[in-house]
Amino acid sequence: MKPKLLLWSAVILATVSSASALNVVFILADDLGYGEVGVFGQKKIRTPNLDQLAREGTKLTQHYSGAPVCAPARCTLMTGKHLGHAQIRGNRQAKLSFPEYNEGQHPITADALTVASVFQKAGYATGAIGKWGLGPVGSTGDPNEHGFDLFFGYNCQAVAHSYYPRYLWKNDQRIEINKKPIPGHLKKPSGEVKAEDYISETYAPDLMVKQAEEFISKNKNKPFFLYLAFIEPHVAMHPPLDRLDQYPKDWDDTAYRGECGYLPHPRPRAAYATMISDLDRHVGAVRKALDVAGVLDETLIVFTSDNGATHEGGPGTKFHIGGCDADFFDSTAGLRGYKGSVYEGGMRVPTIVRLPGKVDAGGENNTPGYFPDWFPTLCSVAGLQAPDDLDGVNLWPAITGGVKIERETPMLWVYPEYGGQVAVRLGDFKVLRRGLKTKKPGGWEVYNIAKDPDETTNIASEHHELIERAAKVLAEQAPENQKFPLAIPDA
Repeated sequence: MKPKLLLWSAVILATVSSASALNVVFILADDLGYGEVGVFGQKKIRTPNLDQLAREGTKLTQHYSGAPVCAPARCTLMTGKHLGHAQIRGNRQAKLSFPEYNEGQHPITADALTVASVFQKAGYATGAIGKWGLGPVGSTGDPNEHGFDLFFGYNCQAVAHSYYPRYLWKNDQRIEINKKPIPGHLKKPSGEVKAEDYISETYAPDLMVKQAEEFISKNKNKPFFLYLAFIEPHVAMHPPLDRLDQYPKDWDDTAYRGECGYLPHPRPRAAYATMISDLDRHVGAVRKALDVAGVLDETLIVFTSDNGATHEGGPGTKFHIGGCDADFFDSTAGLRGYKGSVYEGGMRVPTIVRLPGKVDAGGENNTPGYFPDWFPTLCSVAGLQAPDDLDGVNLWPAITGGVKIERETPMLWVYPEYGGQVAVRLGDFKVLRRGLKTKKPGGWEVYNIAKDPDETTNIASEHHELIERAAKVLAEQAPENQKFPLAIPDA
């Protein structure tokens, strides 16, 4: 019997007692910056539901994604493996290795064990709603083959660039939702930019929220695990027209014409803020559905983002990719870098945990943690046995009791894209290198995150011993990966 099946058998034998039959709702935003939520410092965009969630729960102020972009971040979250061991380490399209698929990202293998599989085998109803990105329908990475009874949403990240796509997936069925879909990428070099030109019949996020509400109602009498991978505020920006006027018209004196990719918009700042407020409304709708079902306080709610805010659009423009104005919103709350970067702004993400009676209301926890930790943490909360070969650690004692977490292996990132980057968190310090796959690789950088969270002062010359430790950790923890190659640098 394969090791995965042995583990599953052990989980099946475990009894989900009434004391441990806790529901889990894990909400993942898409490209939401650390400073784009009110309780994390945002001043312009309204996020009342997330702020309420934080008042009722605890903020994790030093929580990191497992990767600086979508697919590998989701892989580390689902499998509990850091980027040195994760099967997916970049946004590689499935068709590059499997030409039979015309959409979707490179798939995880059939024997990759996900946290959802452990919950499913323990008797939980399991649902994934939103964006998947770990393998096309019918491939070895199909979400229905990795622990989810229900999948509804976008299988492919590229399709998710449009909020008005032709179809969404419900398990293995394509459900048409727009007869006139809106592509996620267009330019308008001249002429009037009109928001109504990029609106169609059905706004996909509204359908996904409805599916989440139905899942909660249907499964309220048994334990459930619900993964909500919402797509906001990932560009393109084209929220429904009737939601734009919640933000001032005088914010925008310049239309976005698509010059930094994705769709044009006449009011890009208002549109971007509206998308984040829509995300906030989704959180409120899910909270209400749990309350109506009578299971709100018996449900662990985790909210976070897959990586940092949308990255720069290039020289000569104030816009970031897709028309986002990150400077206007202070999207990183002063942290350096954006999506695609191993600096803090690319990977530190706003994170909130709510569970009355266990998690302090209005709390703030500065324990460093990252996505691989959620697999063992969620299993611990639910009273399930996690596999013993995970890279993550159980954060629950730190979240609920302030216990200092000891790691056998430091948090690390091995990221072959955006020039090739590596990073290791060693206590209060972070050691990193960038540009490893370029003609002029950058040197080692060291930052004291406790004293210099904005990474303004490189102290590498003072800490060669940390560089040596980081290089050793990376060499030990990142074996060669032919699909996502990156040579680990020497100290």
